[in-house]
Amino acid sequence: MKPAPFAYVRADTAADAIALIDEDPDAKFLAGGQSLLTLMNLRLARPARVVDIGGLGELNRVFDDADSVLVGATVRHRAFETDPLLRRLVPLAADAARHIGHVAIRNQGTLGGTLAHADPAAELPLVMVTLGATMYAESRRRGRRAIPAQDFFVSHYTSELEPDELLTWVRIPTLLPREGWGFVEYARRHGDFAIAGAAAVVGLRPDGTVERVRAGLLNVGDRPLLVSGGASMSGCRPDDELWRDLAGEWVRQANPPENADYVRDVARAALTRALRAAYDRAVSAGGE
Repeated sequence: MKPAPFAYVRADTAADAIALIDEDPDAKFLAGGQSLLTLMNLRLARPARVVDIGGLGELNRVFDDADSVLVGATVRHRAFETDPLLRRLVPLAADAARHIGHVAIRNQGTLGGTLAHADPAAELPLVMVTLGATMYAESRRRGRRAIPAQDFFVSHYTSELEPDELLTWVRIPTLLPREGWGFVEYARRHGDFAIAGAAAVVGLRPDGTVERVRAGLLNVGDRPLLVSGGASMSGCRPDDELWRDLAGEWVRQANPPENADYVRDVARAALTRALRAAYDRAVSAGGE
């Protein structure tokens, strides 16, 4: 199918894009186009105006900022795999990004696009929730506001972004010393949407005992699900059985819309592997 008729405007700067959307809140931003164009071709989205921000070089940048990395909204998925700074500072995102579709898709899709699209099966939204990232949204009327990743995703394809806001930057905390990460997803074929998946970060004390664990699941509900909130494993030395038991307990929070028992089983397997991988990497990083 072809999209319904629409006006096309190419923004020269982020300020231009924000001004254009302020004039017409029903307009849509076009970045990589991997989600919006599909919806438009299916007539599921019919914006009267499309504002192209894909060429905004000012948002296609990455900055090392002490204990975090600041990533522009138009940075491509592929950059997480290939950019040395991103690979070093946010290896969890680098590993997750390689599961996104295929290289052609990753060369076009953007960080801001996938976050604003808010698909609960998407990899990078889960990474942002697991790492505790912060999204920055800008509009003419409200200026810039910071939105924690855990609050950013509301439901299926729904985020906290207002119609006149542009997602401009994302601040992602970097791993601390003695922290490790793990990402696992199961799909029928590489490049397909995941049946379920998991991301985890494990931090250790100098004596090798656990200091903190943070983990989440994708495609088990209407948004990325942080399952480790409030959990405490402080001081323990986990083994494989403990990781399996913990994953089984945390997966009970999942509420898959269909095939619930099967999806929970897949999610439990993914989370067990992700937790174990994160722990092993933390140990290798000098945890004991």
